[in-house]
Amino acid sequence: MPVFADVEYAARVAQAQRQMHVAGLGAIWITTDADIRYFTGYLTRFWESPTRPWHVLIPADGAPIAIIPSIGAELMGRTWVEDIRTWGAPDYEDDGVSLLLDAMQGRGKIGTPSALESTVRMPLDDLRRVLTEAEIVPDGGIVAGLRAVKSEPEIDVIRRACHVAGRAFARVGEIAGEGVPLDRVFRDFQKLCLDEGADWVPFLVGASDTDGYVDIISPATPKPIMARDVLMMDTGCIVDGYFCDYDRNFSIGTPDAATQDGFAKLVQAVDIAMTVVRPGARACDVFDAMAELVGAGGGGRLGHALGLQLTEGLSLIPADKTVLTEGMILTLEPSLTLPNGKMLVHEENIVVRDGVPERLSPFSAPEMVVI
Repeated sequence: MPVFADVEYAARVAQAQRQMHVAGLGAIWITTDADIRYFTGYLTRFWESPTRPWHVLIPADGAPIAIIPSIGAELMGRTWVEDIRTWGAPDYEDDGVSLLLDAMQGRGKIGTPSALESTVRMPLDDLRRVLTEAEIVPDGGIVAGLRAVKSEPEIDVIRRACHVAGRAFARVGEIAGEGVPLDRVFRDFQKLCLDEGADWVPFLVGASDTDGYVDIISPATPKPIMARDVLMMDTGCIVDGYFCDYDRNFSIGTPDAATQDGFAKLVQAVDIAMTVVRPGARACDVFDAMAELVGAGGGGRLGHALGLQLTEGLSLIPADKTVLTEGMILTLEPSLTLPNGKMLVHEENIVVRDGVPERLSPFSAPEMVVI
C-alpha cells in the first residue's frame, strides 16, 4: 500500500497542475522511480531491473495516467491512480511507446524534468521517437520545486529513518573494535540498521585509518581496524521509501589532540550553520558560514537536500543561490583537512522551520565517541 493517504498524492498533483496552467503545459511526463513515487505512491524495488520503462503522465486537468508494463498493474492498482494502461513488456517492436504517445496526443506542450539530476529512463531509440512525435519541453522546475518542500507526513517518515540510523549508530560498539575487519563492520552495521527498522540500506560508505582518513567512498576491505583509527560510517537507510543521510565518527582508543580538535570544529560548524538556516536564507549563505570555520571542503559541497533520493535538489556550494523554504530537508556536511593531511567529515540532517531548524538526526556531541 502507498505510504500516505490518497489526499496527500492528490494535493501534489493539484499543486503541479496549478503551475502547469501558468506555464502553458498540457501535461508533465515522468519516468523515474522517485518522481513516479512522489505523485502516485508506487513503491517497488523492481526498478533495479533496467529492462522495462515506466511512464506516468500528469495532465493539466484530471487524474494521472500510468503507462506501465503489465507486471506492475496489480501494484499500481493499489495506489490512488485509476487510469492504468499496460503492455506486455519487454516488447522488442513497441515497448509501450505507442501507448505513451496516444496518452500525449492533443495535449500540446508536454513538460518533463530537464535540469540537474534529471533523467529520462527509457531506451534512447524510443526517446528519439517520442521527441519526434510529441512536443516535449522542460517542465520549468515544477517537479523538482514541489519535491524540494516536504509535507509534514514526509518529514515524519524521514525523521523515523534518522531515528533508525541513530539507534544503529548507538550500537556500533557491539560490532566494531580493534582487530575487527572493516568489511565485517560494514556488513554488521547494515544488519543493525535492518534490526532497528530500516526497510533496506542502499547506501553505506566510510573509512577506517590512523588519525583520520583520506577516502570515504571506496568499498570496505578486510583490513582490520587498528588502535588510533578513526572509523567513519555514512549511511542512507530507507524507511517507507525515504532516506536519511548522515555519518558518525568513532575513535578506536583515545584520539590524538589534533583529531579531536578537528572533530570538535566540525560539530561547531554545524552549530554555526544552524544559526543561518532560516526561510529566506540562501544555500550559499549556509556554505559560507561553515566554510569560514572549516574551509571549503576541498572544493566540494558542505551539504545538500534530502528526501526520496539520497541527494536531491540544492547543494551547499558558493554557486547555489537557492532560497531556503520552510519544509526543506538538508544535510549539513562540513569537512576539513587535518594537520597530518588526512580528513574528517561530519554530517547531520535537519528540516528548515520558521525559526530554529528542527534536528532530525540525533546530533553528535563535540567529543568523538571512543570504542
